[in-house]
Amino acid sequence: MPAEPNQPAKSNRLAVVACAVMETEVEDLIGGMRHIVAYRKLEQGLHNEPDRLRSELQSAIDAVEQETDAEAIALVYGLCSRGIEGIHANRCRLIVTRAHDCITLLLGSRERYERYVAEHPGTYWYSPGWNRHHTPPGPERHEKLHRQYVEAYGEDNADYLMQTEQHWFSTYNRAVYVHLTIGVTDRDRKYSRDCAQWLNWEYDEQTGDPALLSALLNGDWNTDDFLIVEPGQTIRLTADRSIVRAAPATEEPSDD
Repeated sequence: MPAEPNQPAKSNRLAVVACAVMETEVEDLIGGMRHIVAYRKLEQGLHNEPDRLRSELQSAIDAVEQETDAEAIALVYGLCSRGIEGIHANRCRLIVTRAHDCITLLLGSRERYERYVAEHPGTYWYSPGWNRHHTPPGPERHEKLHRQYVEAYGEDNADYLMQTEQHWFSTYNRAVYVHLTIGVTDRDRKYSRDCAQWLNWEYDEQTGDPALLSALLNGDWNTDDFLIVEPGQTIRLTADRSIVRAAPATEEPSDD
């Protein structure tokens, strides 16, 4: 039976499917968790191709159900460009955090994320995982992209494309390095700070809170923070702060 509102729902056998951008934090936390029966990691960047993210997640869910005795599957993802919409399980419950992306998991709460973004709307987030798995805005990204564009399109076209790239950056004015103290190095901090300086952005560092991620992995799922999707249901976007809801697997997504 689903948990009563605001009460934790627990699982004795939990599988975890996570984005590689969160691998260091997840692997540190699950090290001593005996109820974790499977752990699968998907490549970073799939949120840029929501249909591919949906397909890769569904394949991972199907494999967990076929190959393990897990009772539930915790997804270390937010809504992620709506890439988790439409996924479903046949036997296990799916657990997803009510979040737009992984920054909420790093900060520790939806409220903290919303408050920070409201106060600093031009924020671009850096983290140990983001810095490791993709090249964030900064001089390294600029040089890499320019080289790729020149090789593919020639010098003149490369200059135009780089101007487009720089225009995209103009919507931001602050770089924030957020972490759970796991996987943090002075070199990584300096890299994030140097990116901000090169871009002429303000720089900030936020030490997050592992409570939300720990609750997801421990099976402490209150319905304020987590959506519990029963077998045969799927995930759909909401138009309010709950972010996601469970729906019949046959329900079509909205265009909102």
